[in-house]
Formats: sequence, structure tokens, C-alpha cells
Amino acid sequence: MGANASNYPHSCSPRVGGNSQAQQTFIGTSSYSQQGYGCESKLYSLDHGHEKPQDKKKRTSGLATLKKKFIKRRKSNRSADHAKQMRELLSGWDVRDVNALVEEYEGTSALKELSLQASLARPEARTLQKDMADLYEYKYCTDVDLIFQETCFPVHRAILAARCPFFKTLLSSSPEYGAEIIMDISTAGIDMPMFSALLHYLYTGEFGMEDSRFQNVDILVQLSEEFGTPNSLDVDMRGLFDYMCYYDVVLSFSSDSELVEAFGGNQNCLDEELKAHKAIISARSPFFRNLLQRRIRTGEEITDRTLRTPTRIILDESIIPKKYAKVILHCMYTDVVDLSVLHCSPSVGSLSEVQALVAGKPNMTRAEEAMELYHIALFLEFNMLAQGCEDIIAESISLDTLIAILKWSSHPYGSKWVHRQALHFLCEELSQVMTSDVFYELSKDHLLTAIQSDYLQASEQDILKYLIKWGEHQLMKRIADREPNLLSGTAHSVNKRGVKRRDLDIEELREVLSSLLPFVRIEHILPINSEVLSDAMKRGLISTPPSDMLPTTEGGKP
Repeated sequence: MGANASNYPHSCSPRVGGNSQAQQTFIGTSSYSQQGYGCESKLYSLDHGHEKPQDKKKRTSGLATLKKKFIKRRKSNRSADHAKQMRELLSGWDVRDVNALVEEYEGTSALKELSLQASLARPEARTLQKDMADLYEYKYCTDVDLIFQETCFPVHRAILAARCPFFKTLLSSSPEYGAEIIMDISTAGIDMPMFSALLHYLYTGEFGMEDSRFQNVDILVQLSEEFGTPNSLDVDMRGLFDYMCYYDVVLSFSSDSELVEAFGGNQNCLDEELKAHKAIISARSPFFRNLLQRRIRTGEEITDRTLRTPTRIILDESIIPKKYAKVILHCMYTDVVDLSVLHCSPSVGSLSEVQALVAGKPNMTRAEEAMELYHIALFLEFNMLAQGCEDIIAESISLDTLIAILKWSSHPYGSKWVHRQALHFLCEELSQVMTSDVFYELSKDHLLTAIQSDYLQASEQDILKYLIKWGEHQLMKRIADREPNLLSGTAHSVNKRGVKRRDLDIEELREVLSSLLPFVRIEHILPINSEVLSDAMKRGLISTPPSDMLPTTEGGKP
């Protein structure tokens, strides 16, 4: 983006970045090294021998034309010397005006940082620790009762056994569902509130109450001697996921929707089963919690308890592909979205993969897997999984993936947070995007959003230049699609001979660019005698030149 001497520093509207180098790029003062594009006086050294004067003249004329073409091509590919342009602009400025410009850019840089932080903001996802605290408080799917000082504490066998050696031994002696176990604690001074706090600690890794007794080293030592010292919550939950001790639910998958609705049928129709704990899946996912509570209300849970069999949940694989099931469960137990679990799982041959193979589609990329898993997370109302998928997609943003991620995140079912990150990448890397083929795949809406940003990483001259190229490309595609292709493959076919720039209708090109060009800050273009700007004005794409290019009342130039 350039700057205009008649506007700076009092009416400037700069696009700046968050670091000194980026700021230079925004205002047209790039730190690019000056590349040598000069041509030698002779491109070729030819021994013409005894040629006739006429032949020598023709050959020299041809070489001169070829030389001009090479020079023109090299000039067109040359990066603008933004530092030189900015020095020329500021050479006649008072030092106070230069300082005012610097201060304005520093202020805009601070605003850019605030804008970046705002784009990164999103609702906080519930962690494993918070969900475990709710699990202890609301008693979802408890399977054993602890009796202490004539008070009943409904708890979950698998969690206490995984967290505490004392309870692992104690609970193994009463394996039946709903067993009542009377607690006999030898540590002195343990009352009901303190016992509840101890249970809360086993569920969450934190004591649920402020009690000075927990600051007493002697009491803590006695408790550790009697109950044992648990690992961190994440370590024990990972162990619970790996070994699935005391599992009480199995997840099965079927493509038969009627079978899913009936929760029964021929077991040969069911695919691989995955073990889990009702307490964990109900704590992490409202979908599973409501499903299990509905089974309790309808009496189905009583049948499972009577038969002492795990609850079977049959899922429609067209909604929740089984290849993602282990990734989902892993996240429920660990708060980590690990797609490597997906590729080492024996259930990779899911229905969706078979359909992809039949259709001849390539293997899904990491970002595509995260997109599909994101939709499942929304269905399960599992926000930690959804945000983990968003992070994976955002980390995957590059020139190669930009278009696909922008399109996906633009849809109602896409992620608005990912969309903001993709647009941020587009603004930050626009100089690189514009010189790649990716630029011509951008939609008008995405381009419009980018050029309206105050923090665009490109000079205004380059923005104008490549917007016109983008418009020409769109118009060429429109012409190719519009022209009857009855003579396809012949010299008369558009696809055969290609659409030339001279074939483009200026009025139609102006219509394509009508919503974009007004947002190019023409008065900020450097250098002031820009060939790109002059060419756009000659073609009638820009009707009003910058104020400093208009003649004065004396007929001269300012």
C-alpha cells in the first residue's frame, strides 16, 4: 500500500502490521532486498561471419526485439522497491510530520494486536475437570453407594478404582451393581464434609472446600498412608481409557437405521464394539446423557442391571462413523484430540471410507478429517472436541488449503472461528497469495473482506494490479462458459485458442470489479506516477484520479 503526499500525515488511513518489518510492508516500505534485474548490452554473442549488410541488419533488429521482450518480462516480475518509494515521498516532509506518521502507525499497530486477540476469542470449552466436578455433584449413572457416618455418597466404581488404591481394593470385594459399602476410616478427625471433599478431590484433582485441616501436613500424610497417593487426574483418566476397568457400556455401529431405532436385532449386523463408562460419556456429552436418562425412564436400564450386562448403545454410522469413535472417546477421557488414534485404529474401514474408495476419491487430509469430526462434535454437544478440531484446521491453513478451508468455514455448518483465522491468514499473506494461482480461486466475498481490512499485508499498488488481473480471469472464465462450444477443439473454439486480454469488454470488466475497486485506497498508491494506476485510468476502470494527479487552476500539476 502506498502513501500519498497530499494526504499524509493528517488524513491518512494506513494499513499496518504488528511488527516493524510488517509495518514497512503495509505502508509501502518493504525490507525486500534490491534484486538485480539489469540486462547486459548483448543477450547473445554470435559469430555472423561474412553476412550481407541487409541480413545483419535484420538479425540485429530481431535480437533487439527479443531483448525488449525479455526486459519487459523481467520488469513485470520485479518486486516494487517500497523503501525507495517511501524515501522519495518523505524526502520533502518536515520531521514533525514524519514523527506524526510514525505515531499513527504505532497506534494502528496496537489496534491490530487487539483485533487479532478479538478474532482468537471464543467461548471457553468445558474441561474434563469441570465435567468431573459436575459428575460428582449431580450423580449421573452412579453404580455404588458409600455409607459414611450414616450418610450415603453415590459414586462411580470405575473412577474411584482408577484414582485410589484403597478404593480399588475395597470395591473389588463388592462387584454387584448398587452395592452399599460402609466406610471405616482410621484417620482421626475425618468428618462428613471432609470425606466429601476427599471424594471431590478424587474426581477433580482439587479439594472442593476450603478447610484449614487440608493445610495440616500430618493429616495429609495420614490420608496418603491410608488411601494412597493418586497420580494427576489426566494420568489416571488415560489409564482408565487404556484398560477400561469396570466398563458398563459398549458402543456398536450399524448402517441399518431401523436397527438403531429398535436398539436390538441380529448381532451379526453390528460392527466392532467399543467399551466405555456411562459416567464419563454422560458427563462429557449431553447427547449421551439424555440418551442414557431416556433408557432409565423407559425401564431398559433395569433389564441390563438384572442381566448384569453392559448397556449397548447402537449408533447410526451414517451420522457417527465408527472410524472416529475412538478419537471421540479418547478426547472424553483426556481432553486431547489426537487424530493419530484414528489411523492406528482397526476400525478404519468405515462406511465413509468404503464409499470414498468406490467413488475414487483420494485419502482425506488431516484438515478434512478434523472438519468431519467437528460436525460430529456439534451433534454430540461436545465442545472440547469441537474446539480441538478447530485448532487442527487452523493449524492446517496454508496456500494449498486456504480455499477449501474458506469455503467450508463460510457455510452455516462451518466454524466461524476457523473462518476468522482463514481470513487473518489471507490478510497476512496476501502478497504471497496474489502471486499464486490460489488468488484466482478466491471468491469475490472473500476478496472484498480482505481489501476492506486496515491490516492488509500488501501495497495498494499491488492490490489494484492483482484485483484487475483477478477480474480479467473471472471475465475470461465467464466468456469461455458463455460462448457456444459447438466447434469444440477447432480453431474457432474459445477453449482451443484461449481468451485474450484484448477480447475483454471493458464495460463487463468494470461490472465484475465494481464492488471491489472502490475499496482500493487510490490516494495511497506509491509511486505517485504508478503505471498500474495510469493503465487502470486509461482503460476506464477508475474514473476519478487521485487529487494530486488533477491539474491545478494554473493548469499545472501540484
